[in-house]
Amino acid sequence: MGINLKDLVIKHPIQLEDLKGKKLAVDAFNIIFQFLSSIRQADGTPLKDSKGNVTSHLSGLFYRTANFLEAGIMPCFVFDGKAPEEKQATQEAREAVREGAREKYAAALEKGELAEAKKYAQQTSRLTGEMINEAKELLDAMGVPWVQALAEGEAQCSYMAKKGHVWAAASQDYDALLYATPRLIRNLSISGKKKIANTLKYEKTQIEMIDLAECLNYLAMDIDSLIKAALLIGTDYNPGGVQGIGPKTALKVVREKKFDEYAEKIPNWKKLFDLFKNPLVTTDYKLDWKQPDEKKLKEILVDRHDFKEDRLASTVKRITGIDRGQKGLGEF
Repeated sequence: MGINLKDLVIKHPIQLEDLKGKKLAVDAFNIIFQFLSSIRQADGTPLKDSKGNVTSHLSGLFYRTANFLEAGIMPCFVFDGKAPEEKQATQEAREAVREGAREKYAAALEKGELAEAKKYAQQTSRLTGEMINEAKELLDAMGVPWVQALAEGEAQCSYMAKKGHVWAAASQDYDALLYATPRLIRNLSISGKKKIANTLKYEKTQIEMIDLAECLNYLAMDIDSLIKAALLIGTDYNPGGVQGIGPKTALKVVREKKFDEYAEKIPNWKKLFDLFKNPLVTTDYKLDWKQPDEKKLKEILVDRHDFKEDRLASTVKRITGIDRGQKGLGEF
């Protein structure tokens, strides 16, 4: 979900090759959910192995990460920790949407409306603890580092970018800007097109880079003002924001320094502000990129989940021998 800033920020279209040599902190839950949602069969069923285990997330994570590595990108995946209690309403709303989609999916299947069924199936994705653990295991075997966040993954990505340990945060959501990432990369995992929400239509996509300093200068505000504007619009911590206030009105309110006139309409706004301004993050991480372990990859993907061995071998060949630039944090 996230904050709706798409009409307020400056987006620069870039190509995958433009990120060569760049270290990126990738919002793992965000990208894996995309794989679970999009990598499905014609009737909406996710990819599964012969034992009935879902493998859409592993397929997307393995092949797309291999593309990153082959392009010279050095990704680090950041996994969410425990969400702040203020996010509970948003999480409950998302679960309600998933439950409603499950019912509509079953009804469409019963009628034989496969296209309609697939549309609803894409809204039912749930990331389980087993999937998360296996995703981390797969990344280890690929030689790609991952970080376990204490709370919000986007906050952790942004912290790492602010510290200069990575070049940018990568996520579909704009929330990373509120956590003050210097740069945000969007559409990194989407190739060519993406599905328009709640429809059967697709739209062309391109990787985008958003520079926070450029956006703040364009909007004539600082990061504190951007957070306040977001609270007026509505965030995952206060869904809905202030009634009647959209992005443009929120900008006007903040620029005219009238936020205090609306602050009382945002319950506990100071704490919500602080969740963005001073998020809970960890400094306990190490970023090392290593060569892939083909034997371990075969065990996970081929032996355990029925992936094609020849395709695995060809993919491993593409990413073996690539200079991973193993440096200490102080050299980033």
